[in-house]
Amino acid sequence: MSYGLGAYKKTSVQTASKEQILIMLYQAAIKNCKKAIEAIENNDIAKKGEYVGKFQDIIIELHNSLDYEVGGEVAKELSSLYDYILHASTQANIKIEKEPLEGCLGVLNTLYQGWTDAIKSLKAQPNK
Repeated sequence: MSYGLGAYKKTSVQTASKEQILIMLYQAAIKNCKKAIEAIENNDIAKKGEYVGKFQDIIIELHNSLDYEVGGEVAKELSSLYDYILHASTQANIKIEKEPLEGCLGVLNTLYQGWTDAIKSLKAQPNK
C-alpha cells in the first residue's frame, strides 16, 4: 500500500508544473512547521528535531531556487524572509520553544497565500 502512495507522490512531482511544485513545497513546509510546534507542545524532542529538519530542508530548497536576475527585488526580499525563517526555526529547535515556529508559520502562510493568488491571477489572464 505504501509503495503505491510513494509511486503516486513521485509521479505527481515529476509531472507537476513549476508553479505546482512551488505550492507543494510551501504546503509541505507549513505541514512540517505545524508538526514541529505540535511535537514541542507534546514534549517530543526527537519528533521536534525531525520536523524542524524537514522544514528547514524545504526552506533551503526554496532559498536555493531563487533567481535574482529574473526576480530582482522580490528575490532579495524572499531571501531575507527565508533567512529569517531559518534563523527562527534554529532558535526554536535549540531552545525548544514554539513561539519562533509560530512566527515562521505566519510568514509561510502569507507567502503561500500570495503565491496561490498570483498563480490564479496569471492563469486567469488570456493568452497573448
